[in-house]
Amino acid sequence: MGESLIAEGPVLLDLDDSGVAALTLNRPEAANGMDVPLLQAMHAAILRCHGDARVRVVTLSGAGKNFCAGGDVRTFAAKGAALPDYLREATAWLQLAVSALVQLRAPVLAAVHGFAAGGGGFGLVCAADLVIATESAKFMSGAVRVGMAPDAGVTVTLPRLVGFRKAMEILLTNPTITADEALRIGLVSRVVPDERLREEVETLARSLAAGAPQSLAATKRLLWNSIGAGLETQLPHEARTVAELSGTADAREGLAAVLERRAPEFTGH
Repeated sequence: MGESLIAEGPVLLDLDDSGVAALTLNRPEAANGMDVPLLQAMHAAILRCHGDARVRVVTLSGAGKNFCAGGDVRTFAAKGAALPDYLREATAWLQLAVSALVQLRAPVLAAVHGFAAGGGGFGLVCAADLVIATESAKFMSGAVRVGMAPDAGVTVTLPRLVGFRKAMEILLTNPTITADEALRIGLVSRVVPDERLREEVETLARSLAAGAPQSLAATKRLLWNSIGAGLETQLPHEARTVAELSGTADAREGLAAVLERRAPEFTGH
């Protein structure tokens, strides 16, 4: 039994009787790619969790075949010369959502299947408190692939998760990281068979929901506060950099290459 708090739109939110709030990215036709409406809806859903004392745990998942493939490349490419302005708005909403997620008293448990890429997917994985991934899940930063820079606080959170050298390698070379590798380097908490993802997430979420809420919230806050100053300082720098780079010819070429399924030809302009 439970209650549907947000029943339609690009983000869904349900709350069960144990206090587990299920936040679902709901653009499966676009691999849950993030555009401004989705980011606004995600921020609103997270604030809804902030304001509901019944929420003890938040699970974060994606509808369809993927957790989240990052920014909506088709929407970005269609903006043309207006892309920098659009991305300023998009990254502002992404920052608000990530900050709200980190600041939640309730633990956040990400359930990852398919691809978790870009500031949307990869960034949310880094901003979650715990992450359960399927054996077939894949992770990718994706920013340099399209001539842009990481966002969603990844330049702060990823080095803390995997170490500075590994973070530099991931962000500069843009590998596709398997679930087993993600577990080995500390990017995810555990890996489970694909067919058991929902069961494992529900079991852990209910276990957390049965814990002492103030104790869990305090422990989460202590850990995030250890990097909080760096995260809050870095978010504006990331946003400015992404907006600036999105106006370059290389960024336009990168987006076109993704849509045309070819290797980009960057010129440095």
